[in-house]
Amino acid sequence: MKATVSKYVHYLAIGVVALLGVAAFCPLPAFAAEDGAGIGAILPHMDEFIPMLVAFIILWIILAKFGWPLFDGMLKKREDTIKNSLEKSEEARQESERLLAEYREQLEGAKAQAQQMLNNARQSCDAMESEAKQKAQEEAAAIVAKAKVAIEAEKQSAISELKGSVVDLSVDIATRVIGEDFSDEEHRKLIERYVKEAGSLNA
Repeated sequence: MKATVSKYVHYLAIGVVALLGVAAFCPLPAFAAEDGAGIGAILPHMDEFIPMLVAFIILWIILAKFGWPLFDGMLKKREDTIKNSLEKSEEARQESERLLAEYREQLEGAKAQAQQMLNNARQSCDAMESEAKQKAQEEAAAIVAKAKVAIEAEKQSAISELKGSVVDLSVDIATRVIGEDFSDEEHRKLIERYVKEAGSLNA
C-alpha cells in the first residue's frame, strides 16, 4: 500500500514539474479580440496545443527517466544518513547505559568487598585480643600455681628442718639432764642457753 501511494505521488510530482516546465518555456496564448470572451480566451490554439503537449510528454519522460531517480536517490541517501545517525545515537545511548550499569555494579562490588575486609579485620582483631587475654590469664595462673608449689615446698622444708632441730635439741637437753645432776640455778641457766640456741637455729 505504501509503495503504491509512493508510486502515485512519484508520477504526480513528475507531471506537475513537467507542466511547470512547459508553462515556463512556452508562451501563454495571446488573447485575440476576435475570439471573444469565455473559455476560448484561456484555451490555446490547436497549433500551440500540440507542441505544448509534445513538450510536456518529452519533459515528463525525461524527468521520469533521469530527474526523479536522481531526486529519489538524494532523498533516500538523506533518509539513510538520518536513519544511520539515529541508530548510532541509539547505540551510543545503550552503550552509555550499559557502561553506567557496569560501573555501578563494580562500585557496589567494591563497597561490599571493602566492608567484608573491614569485618574480617575486626573479627581478626577481636580474636587476637581474646587469645592474648586468655594466654595472659593462663600464664598468670601458671605462675601463681608455680609460686604456690614453691612456697609450699619451702614451707614443708622449713617445717622439716625446724622439726629436726627441735628433736635434736630435745634429745640433747634430755641427754644432758639425765646425765648430770644440776641445781635449780643450773637448770635455769641450761634451759635459757638451749632456748637461745633454738632461737638462733630458727633464725
